[in-house]
Order: sequence, then structure tokens, then C-alpha cells
Amino acid sequence: MVAENSLTLHKCDIAIVGAGIAGLRAALETSSSNVAILTKVYPHRSHSASAQGGISAALGNEEEDSWEWHMFDTVKGSDYLADQDAVEIFARDAPRALYELEHMGVPFSRNASGKIAQRPFGGHTKNFGEKPVKRACYASDRTGRAILDTLYEECMKQNIKFYPEFFATSLLMDGGNCVGLTAYEIATGEMHTFQSKATVLATGGCGMIFKTTSNAYATTGDGLALAYHVGVPLEDMEFIQFHPTGIYKLGILITEAARGEGAILKNGKGERFMERYAAVLKDLAPRDVVSRSILLEIREGRGVNNSDYVNLDLSHLGRDRIEERLPDLSSFAKTYLGVDVATEPISVAPTCHYLMGGIPTDSEGRVLGEKGAVKGLFAVGECSCISLHGANRLGTNSLLDLVVFARRTGKAILDYLENARLETLPEDQIQNASKQIHDLIDSKGNERVHQLRKEMRTVMHDKCSVFRDEKNLDDALKAVRRLRERCQNVRLEDKGSNFNQEIVETLELSFMLDLSEAIIVSATVRKESRGAHYREDFPNRDDKNFLKHTLVSRSPDGPKISYKPVVITRFQPKSREY
Repeated sequence: MVAENSLTLHKCDIAIVGAGIAGLRAALETSSSNVAILTKVYPHRSHSASAQGGISAALGNEEEDSWEWHMFDTVKGSDYLADQDAVEIFARDAPRALYELEHMGVPFSRNASGKIAQRPFGGHTKNFGEKPVKRACYASDRTGRAILDTLYEECMKQNIKFYPEFFATSLLMDGGNCVGLTAYEIATGEMHTFQSKATVLATGGCGMIFKTTSNAYATTGDGLALAYHVGVPLEDMEFIQFHPTGIYKLGILITEAARGEGAILKNGKGERFMERYAAVLKDLAPRDVVSRSILLEIREGRGVNNSDYVNLDLSHLGRDRIEERLPDLSSFAKTYLGVDVATEPISVAPTCHYLMGGIPTDSEGRVLGEKGAVKGLFAVGECSCISLHGANRLGTNSLLDLVVFARRTGKAILDYLENARLETLPEDQIQNASKQIHDLIDSKGNERVHQLRKEMRTVMHDKCSVFRDEKNLDDALKAVRRLRERCQNVRLEDKGSNFNQEIVETLELSFMLDLSEAIIVSATVRKESRGAHYREDFPNRDDKNFLKHTLVSRSPDGPKISYKPVVITRFQPKSREY
């Protein structure tokens, strides 16, 4: 059992929560300081490793390309909701970031000239939308794994201290300043306090809120909820990307690189149906377009075998090319479907993949609260919202986002540390964090966390996924609020201290229920369709009323909505034809 006063104190300059690519890159940039990385799983199991298809940069190794085209594609792909100052920083810095990774030792695939190989990806075009361009740099279909492992090795060389299987439970605030955090050590059940000059949230997204997802089990939105609980508004939470090609029923990702290499989506009639929805880019249209197109084919009775999936056909690519460029995809299909992709199609359907919104930050990773930057608190990666991706993220932009903005955040933290010091810790908050665990173990309730989680994920999938409307959103909100009340009455079967997964899962569920409410409320007030947010009762984009970012804040009376303007510089909103 956890004793209420059993807290171990750690002092550091920087506490980073999350050991994926964003957390590791920020740690490398600040390695001259005393850095502690807390991670709920071991670093090699971070969800960044699952990124398969590539990382974008206008290197021009295969054909002419430019950062301006990359910027345009990102803005258009975002359905014009991205902040264009952030997008320009991102696209301009991309080539430098790629060469930096190459020099660190990331084993990128090579073309015949020995340069980093590049391939087409969804929404990547030349000459401002004229036709597809090869912009995605890759390491076969294991790009995220290759980058994660390389950065982890670099962190080990710098003797950065890791705290694996530590679950961050609360941020510690002194007035409006973040002074550290509390964490639950999964192996021992001990509570820890990290007193830090700067705290960085790099915890990834929240895909486990939905029944079918490509996300790892640990992707439960912890960092988002931690910030939300201390009064930070969350930005654009209604924009949840569903990747068009998850393995049917399982949600395991079939990389967009397959379509980049020439794979074709076919309906139950054997038709290449994307020609109907995106005449120029076809199967390489942005993900929101392809996901909706698949579901429309299914709705209209053209699913395979009159079921709720379509086929992804790679057979015309040839076995040698598949094994060279897409070895993991081939392995996944064989393992989970018993399918040889060189001769048989893969059954696919949309799967929850990525959160475009998150913790609002500036381009240096400073978290932006209701009264400006929150002193001592930074966020990077998928849990943050710069806003780079707007209403829809283009494939391969996520990995680049991590390395570009984690580096910038690290530099900003080093500047911040020059005048920062360890502040007094709020003892009442520390004791409350310990008491929370103690009360969970002592709970005499009658609800089981696995059942509540299953119901939440089903509600979100059925009523708040690719297609939305007022009635379903209202039903979802009522259901989630009932689940949150029931969550207060959870009973734990495991009362032990060592590796008590029920404690972790209960804390995760509490976080996910709060985030589910924020997503639903944000989706309800946005009475238009834009990017990944599609309202069947408001099917058109409405720039007059909704060309703005949604902010949702936690309050005693429930979520509170406010707005802020989109930064528009080079590209005025236009029609989004592909």
C-alpha cells in the first residue's frame, strides 16, 4: 500500500515528461543542464517508434522541390486553419533538420546517387498543387523507429537521466508558475516529486479515447490533461485525424507510404474509387479526404463483400519492391491477416490516428495560458498545438514537427534557465497527489475501470469520429459525463504496490474522460466542416464565422469556450480541391 507521505524528492533543471522523439530531441538540446526524463514506458516503446512512412523535407533529391511548396501544401492540407508563421518556420527549417538527423546516424534509405531517398505522400505537391512530388524521406517503413533509436543513443552518450515507468500525476503550480510535478513509480508504488526550473510536456496524443486506433496503449493524453487541470486552455481539440488505412477491425496502421509507392484503394466492385473524390491526387489526397471517401463508398453499398471495409492493393508493385520499401507492412499483413500482400489485398478502414489540437504554445514551446505564457512550462510534439497542422495534418509532417520544434524549445529553455531558479514547492498539492493514490486503493466502489473505458471508447467512436452531427454529439456528451460520475466509484481488485496497472489505468481513464468532454464540446460549437472535423448538419466550411481557433478551458461549471485568430501571412483561404 502507498503511504500518504512516501514522496521522494528529485531536483533538476529540466523535467521532461515523455521519451518519444520530441522529448529526446528537447533533452539533447538542453543536455548541458541537469535533465530528467520521466517516461510511462521504456524509451524504446514510445509511440514515436510506430511512425512508418517518412519525414518531410524539400530536399529535391529526386525532383525539383521548394520550401514554399511545402509550406503551401501544409497550409492547404490544414484547411487554412494552420498558423502560417509557424508553418513557414517549419518548412524553411526542414532540410537542416533532415541533414542533422543524417549526421547523427539515422539510417535513411538511399537513392541511386547515394542521397537520402524520397517518395510521394498524401497532399505533397509541386508548383502549389499542380501534381504530386517526392518529398517524404524514409528509412524503409521504419522511419520513426530509426529516428527514435538514434536520438536515444545520443541521449545515452550525454548521460541524460531516465526515469522509466514513472507516471506523471500532476503539475505543481506556485501561483501561475510551474515549479515541478508529481509522479507515481509503477514498479514500486512509490510517489515522487520532481522540483524543476522548467517542465516540458512531451506525452503524445490521446488516441486511446477511441475504440479503433493506430495509437499505442499508453497514448492516453496524460500531458494534455495535466495542463488542462491547472487551468491551461486546450486548443482545437475537435480536430482528430482518422488515418484512412488501418487494418480492418484492429486499427493497426498500414502506412501511407504504401500509397506513396503506388498502392491503390479499391471498393467492392474492384473500382479505383479515389478518382471520384480527388481527380488530381487520387489515392494521395490528404487523409481527411481519403477517410471520408472510404466511408462514403461503404455507406453507398460499395464496401468489399457489402461490409464496412475496402481493399488496399499492392500486388502490382512486385515482391522485391515491397520487401525493400515496405517490409514492416508486409510483416503486419501476414501476422494479423494471414495475407501475402504481393498477391492479395489488405482489408482496411479508417482508424483514429492523430490529434491536431492540444496544449497551446508559441513557436518556442512556451505554454500559453489565459494570461500569456505560463512561466516554467513548455510543451512539444503531438500534445502541443503551435498551430502547425490546423484542421488536418499531412503525412510525414509529424516527425518533422517533433525535431524542428523540440530543438527550438530546447534553445528557449536554455535561455530561460539563465535567470531561473528552483522555486518553493506547494506542499498541499504534493500531499493531495499522494492522497489520490491512497484513496484509489482504499476505494469501496463497485465500478470496474476496464468496463468504463470500453464504454467511453465505444461512445467516442460511434458518435464523435469521422462524421458528426448535433444529436450524436449531444448524446456523446451526456454519456461521457455519466461515465465520469461512475469513475468516482471505481473499485480496484489489486491493492498491491508493485506494478499495479489498475491504478495507472484508473488515472488514465480519468484523464481521457476529461479530454473526451473537451473534444465533444469543441466539436459541438464548431458548426461547420473543416479538415478532419466533418459536421453532416453543417457540411460546408464557414470562413466568415469559424476561421478561428477554438479554446476550451476547465471551469467549475464545465468546459468554457473562447477563440483566438488564425495567423494568415502568405496564403489566403481558397477552395480545397485535390
